[in-house]
Amino acid sequence: MASHSFWKDRPTFVTGATGLVGGWLVKRLLGAGADVVCLVRDWVPQSEAARSHDIERVNVVRGDVRDQATLERVLGEYEIDTVFHLAAQTIVGIANRNPISTFETNIQGTWAILEAARRSPLVKQIVVASSDKAYGDQDELPYAENTPLEGRHPYDVSKSCADLIAQAYAKTFGLPVAVTRCGNFYGGGDLNWSRIVPGTIRSILKNERPIIRSDGSYVRDYFYVEDGAAAYMYLAEHLANDRALAGHAFNFSNELQLTVIDLVRLILKESGSKLEPDVRNEASNEIKHQYLSAQKAREMLGWHPLFTVEQGLARTIAWYKDFLQAARHA
Repeated sequence: MASHSFWKDRPTFVTGATGLVGGWLVKRLLGAGADVVCLVRDWVPQSEAARSHDIERVNVVRGDVRDQATLERVLGEYEIDTVFHLAAQTIVGIANRNPISTFETNIQGTWAILEAARRSPLVKQIVVASSDKAYGDQDELPYAENTPLEGRHPYDVSKSCADLIAQAYAKTFGLPVAVTRCGNFYGGGDLNWSRIVPGTIRSILKNERPIIRSDGSYVRDYFYVEDGAAAYMYLAEHLANDRALAGHAFNFSNELQLTVIDLVRLILKESGSKLEPDVRNEASNEIKHQYLSAQKAREMLGWHPLFTVEQGLARTIAWYKDFLQAARHA
């Protein structure tokens, strides 16, 4: 879907490159010939960016996304053209235990990158990664882009705020920024084993019953990580061709309503496993029912997902088999 002629030698800055989506975005940008600069705070040797050695093919700046001076230096010295802002604290449980660090990273980090971009005349496109969690808990589903942003718990609030700040910079300062709102990402490279997809796959590969923390009935919008990386690049290309897209938010989704138990059973089926899930019913401060409409992205951008859920899960299971086998032999 990405235009190689657009990305060839394009100076591109990625925050959050060692995260789940960031690793696949960097891989896709390198494949398209972009000149990539990554901001890295913590070294994560098992991240996809490090494991694949993609991180060795980019310029790495060590720093914190809240440090506006560092961000301004990067944008200026590397003559950055396109910015992808993915850096965030993404774990709901950590946000509930450590709300301040989550607010600082997710909210202050967003205004720092946007303010740095505002002061950097060469920056032409900025894509800010928000989330379906920015909508909060809504009675009316699916979420559309005009659904109010009403996060109530710390992680959700941090995404609502960052999303609104991005829109403010577009509206007030004419900054060429667009926002992505995606569902729950899954895919190879997610090393947070408390998350349902990697946790379930690891349990199956160890021949242990997969644990479901909730009662299994929570509905989520699961989105394959390579689709997310492709959608971010696709949006940046459209933003370059149409400045009227600045300030717009876009949902990207397969538009499926899957309960947690449905997802676990799909993973069991794709893995050829007869194990039964262990349903704990322990989850708290989590939204019960979420899914997105991607109608706006389809109609305004001509976007469509590249992978079905089954295809995404098959690729994800294969990644973890390789990863865990390599870990055993290390």
